[in-house]
Amino acid sequence: MINRTELKNNWSVFLDRDGVINKPFPGGYVRKPSEFTFLPGSLFAFNLLSNIFKNIFIVTNQQGIGKGIMTIRELEDIHRQMLGKIKENGGRIDRIFFCPDLASKKPNCRKPGLAMAQMVKKEFPAIDFRKSYMVGDSLSDMEFGKNAEMQCVFIRSNDNDETNVSNIPVYSSLLEFARTL
Repeated sequence: MINRTELKNNWSVFLDRDGVINKPFPGGYVRKPSEFTFLPGSLFAFNLLSNIFKNIFIVTNQQGIGKGIMTIRELEDIHRQMLGKIKENGGRIDRIFFCPDLASKKPNCRKPGLAMAQMVKKEFPAIDFRKSYMVGDSLSDMEFGKNAEMQCVFIRSNDNDETNVSNIPVYSSLLEFARTL
């Protein structure tokens, strides 16, 4: 395990949103701030992560925009509220990157492709993906992390049944992961 001083000075963490930070909306998409509910412990996890990592990013597929179910403005409202609550609780997020593309659109910027990693690198050129964690709750999150040469961490909730994550550390929550660092 890497020591905290090394993480703080050099490492970044990339987080998926739905299923890692907040509860996925039953049968659809979180479309407005009132539908966004933090998962238990995730606010406190940001407090811990903010004291551990140099950079904290969210990378999230948001194809509800591409489907016309929500707008970019509505997504920004959700993120503004989320960022405010995280800050109120002593945490931070350095930047949110999202992909509005439909999965069927080719090419697209969705995970597991590397388009969002390239966006991060463009804005934060000092980022070393080999000194980064990708924390997610889906196989596409893990594939994204592997494709970018990151360390991967899988969050297994009661709602996701993805089991094929061999050789990847598995935690029950973002808070459990943060506490192990």
